[in-house]
Amino acid sequence: MTELQVQQTTAQWPNAQEMPFWLEKAIAWGQIDTPHTGKDISLHLKRLRDFLQQLLSEISSVSSTTETLNTLPLLGQLLGRLCWNPHVTAEDESRRLLLQCLLALYSEYPSNAVETKANQWIQKVLCHLATDEEDGAAVDLMKHLGVPTKEYHLKVLRKMVTRIQKSIGNSRCSESSTNKGCSCGSIWAASEACVPLITCPEASPLIGALLQQQMTCIREGLSENFLDTLHSAYSRCDLLLDEQAVVSLWCQSLHSLEEAVLSLLESATKAESTPNKVEEQVSKSLLPKACAQHCSVFLVVNDIFRTVLKQTERNERIKNVFQTFTKFFFVELSRLQPRTSASLKAFFPQSPPTLLIPLFTMPSEMPQESLKNHLMWVSSSLQRLTEEEEDEENSDRSNIRGNHKVFEAWFLLVQCAYWMQVVVQLLVTSGPDDCGPLLWLLTFYHHPTNRWHHRASQLVQAKAAWDHLYSLFSSAAHPLPSDHLQSFINLLAPKPQQPLLAPSLTLNLLVNFATFGQLPLSISAEITQKVVHQSGLQDEATRVLSSLRLRLTDRGSFANDRVHLRIEELHNTIKNKCKPDARSQADT
Repeated sequence: MTELQVQQTTAQWPNAQEMPFWLEKAIAWGQIDTPHTGKDISLHLKRLRDFLQQLLSEISSVSSTTETLNTLPLLGQLLGRLCWNPHVTAEDESRRLLLQCLLALYSEYPSNAVETKANQWIQKVLCHLATDEEDGAAVDLMKHLGVPTKEYHLKVLRKMVTRIQKSIGNSRCSESSTNKGCSCGSIWAASEACVPLITCPEASPLIGALLQQQMTCIREGLSENFLDTLHSAYSRCDLLLDEQAVVSLWCQSLHSLEEAVLSLLESATKAESTPNKVEEQVSKSLLPKACAQHCSVFLVVNDIFRTVLKQTERNERIKNVFQTFTKFFFVELSRLQPRTSASLKAFFPQSPPTLLIPLFTMPSEMPQESLKNHLMWVSSSLQRLTEEEEDEENSDRSNIRGNHKVFEAWFLLVQCAYWMQVVVQLLVTSGPDDCGPLLWLLTFYHHPTNRWHHRASQLVQAKAAWDHLYSLFSSAAHPLPSDHLQSFINLLAPKPQQPLLAPSLTLNLLVNFATFGQLPLSISAEITQKVVHQSGLQDEATRVLSSLRLRLTDRGSFANDRVHLRIEELHNTIKNKCKPDARSQADT
């Protein structure tokens, strides 16, 4: 070609400039099959697909094969070498583009010897890709359809999968083989070779086999490229994995596990998420089962929860997710017993050991008359921890050991929040003389830190809230004593230079007094309606009621029709702003 012709060709065929680069790559990839070669192919595969797509457009725009080959003399070499490389042809999109490039070059009516020879060569390459046999009928079928049928390329894909699976089966690592060289490297190589196959359904058994390999050697394992690609495909729903494969992926890919946990937290804490929806989302998640099966997975998940909780101490939605997750985690753990060897201490290594059994014992497992004494003991134990923290802070401001212990105790209490429902319910039937330890425990749950030394002030406010409710629900007088009611509502309003008591604390007290107290339902509903609507806490009160209904359902307390009726009526009062006198006939 003249210089002018070369310039014109380059302008018409922008891919001509890249052709030498890709031919050099194809030659290098075909010379030796090593883990490095497989990784290099994986790294360049997307760019190669883009090149082939552009090449296909340019080939299709030319009227004859002769003109194409004259303009791109290296094209035949490149396509041939790529078509004979199993790492390239095993990937569905690359194989499709290669086949379409060959079909675009095929001359239905060859006009010269070049095109006839090209057709013969194309037939051989297509037959190799399909069956490794001379099958002209398959070529004709492909030509008329314009795209390869699934059956046409399945054999080469299956051959690739079989070859990799054999390499996995031959991989063993033992101390006796150390001197000969560890063979776990072939696991890494197999996982690298599997990267282009990840979205192919036929590769599912191979992916499962790789994920479930027992890695006994610290020097080798699955490649990060494989795990990252697998995680990306699974996240995009481009890949279906069975339960055990997903769990295995989480065990070996910290990034994948973290993203699964954060995704669950994000979806479960949306504004429209009710306690029932959270329960449904967590029950459908594989995370509780994975945590029960693998202590290491639980420790990671719990550490994420711990970090989130430190940043969102007062977020009741976050707390609810943790409580629900812990509930389903223990359901899954109970199914493994006694096969599981992990103890509570192994799952909760940072929690105070003396509190593990008392808090993880379900209220239903204890006699009802023992519940108050049990919670009194928990309250006194936590008070001792907080006093030790304050003593350590006073003696050494740089010592944060005590603060860590108190936080871990609170974190454990948050996960076992079913006990807090018992606390609030007991406060309804307690008198002024014996409510102190229970109020302290409830206040600690909602205000665990002693920032700016406000714990004492918050306890005073909690006691004032209880006093007002105790007076309101102990009197059958009607109309309601407005001074007590307004004083209680004022506790929910922010005050200058005074820490605000958590609204969820006061609303929990209110809802439980209205549910389990002895006042007629119409009066209880009237109190609830006025407090909720004057304070503007309708959404929060609805959430508290829904949580109460859910926890009582878990405990089987809805055998009591009276409790069920009162909760439903209170919920309607808040939701619909109904007037209580319209329900006076439902008084109980």
